[in-house]
Amino acid sequence: MTTPAATLPPGPQIGARRVPRALIGAVIGALAIAAFLGIGFFVDRYPFAFDKSVMAWLRGSGNSTAIAYAARDITALGGGIMLTTLVVGVSGFLLLQRLWLTALAFALSALTGGWAVSLIKHEIVRARPDLVPHLVEASGYSFPSGHSANSAIVYLTLAALASQVTRDRWTRVYLFAVAIILSGAVGVSRIYLGVHWPSDVLAGWSFGTLWALGWWIATAKARAAIGGER
Repeated sequence: MTTPAATLPPGPQIGARRVPRALIGAVIGALAIAAFLGIGFFVDRYPFAFDKSVMAWLRGSGNSTAIAYAARDITALGGGIMLTTLVVGVSGFLLLQRLWLTALAFALSALTGGWAVSLIKHEIVRARPDLVPHLVEASGYSFPSGHSANSAIVYLTLAALASQVTRDRWTRVYLFAVAIILSGAVGVSRIYLGVHWPSDVLAGWSFGTLWALGWWIATAKARAAIGGER
């Protein structure tokens, strides 16, 4: 006996219409950071007063060869090669799962997000810090931190889009937790390595989080418009 169409299990729509609490919290934090940096720009100008203090404290509190090696490994998680490999691999997996909308949105979010960060860098034209010696090679402008922004764009957008096609609540919580930890670790490593001011990293996190929210909304609306994905 065949199951009537009306009783077939629904497609992967479980989180398509309700923003995950983890994403809401991240967005509130991102907006708070953006407001803080905006106010700081008019109060302290550049560099902000806290930039030098935080960088000096971070390097002074753990200046060792082992930590430097660890920071270099962690910062690679936000590098272009790592993130590109992740986007290509995950997009391919999503296509195999017939989640073509999720795959397309994820790939486009990473691609366009990287372009947007590059454009902002060339508009702000902030020089990299020279307060402490750089522990890795870094070129280009400093604001916002590309590693911080792009890691937030990729990891948080992946978690956000996965929440739309994942039924288990704890799986969604886990994905967001991993995304936040990875993005956070990459940003802190950039400060420790001396190649970004803390305000660069805060701006990168804020931008990447808001970018993830934008793609969550756009993908949810697209999925609702076409009545599903598979």
